[in-house]
Amino acid sequence: MSAAVQPTIASDSATLSGRIEVEHFDFWYGKTQALHDINLTIAPHAVTALIGPSGCGKSTFLRSINRLNELIPGARRSGEIRLDGENIYQRGMDVVTLRQRVGMVFQRWNPFPKSIYDNVAYGPRINASPKRADLDVIVESALRRAALWDEVKDRLRSSALALSGGQQQRLCIARALANDPEVLLLDEPASALDPIATQKVEELIYELRRELTIVIVTHNLQQAARISDRTAFFFLGQLVEMEDTQRLFTSPREERTEAYITGRFG
Repeated sequence: MSAAVQPTIASDSATLSGRIEVEHFDFWYGKTQALHDINLTIAPHAVTALIGPSGCGKSTFLRSINRLNELIPGARRSGEIRLDGENIYQRGMDVVTLRQRVGMVFQRWNPFPKSIYDNVAYGPRINASPKRADLDVIVESALRRAALWDEVKDRLRSSALALSGGQQQRLCIARALANDPEVLLLDEPASALDPIATQKVEELIYELRRELTIVIVTHNLQQAARISDRTAFFFLGQLVEMEDTQRLFTSPREERTEAYITGRFG
């Protein structure tokens, strides 16, 4: 059973949106239990990395934060995940609105077969139907926040599929940002990118933490050490330890954590 873990939260964090609290959260795929009694708090406007070996429950937990897992037949859960004090699994919760507030970017970039502009405009068009001038502002702002505007501003009507892999991944981040989320979930966002593109994504994550809460799943321990404020180690569906990143990597409390970060298994 995992112990409740609380982060050290800045004194002004109570006024920031994007705080996630998880209590006694369990998740099953059919008869297989993937998460066991997860208890943790994710501070707002910070980067939290989820690490652990393949199949340990990291991505399952990540996708539970915006209820993507419930699209899988036979999936079920118990316990609570609260976003700014509101249980996201409560009866009557608008899942579409939740997924606007909690954006998601996947391991493999997945731009729509549309123009760069239409990719970023897709969510706002569906959710708010803004005027064209307002939509132009939203698209430019999202692309700037994703550090992509200067690279694509002269070809917004070109196909998004013509962009490089790294650019497509940042476009997917811009697409999520266009909905003005409070939380951004990143599932191995740089694992398929070359080192230069990876660096750009990492720099982007570091900048975005000023604006919103970021939760990232990564197998790259060096990446977790570089970009995260706090790190949670998962093993066999359990939260073993969560701590300030520097402290977890230099003096973990749990033997299993130390064994993983020193490469004795993984």
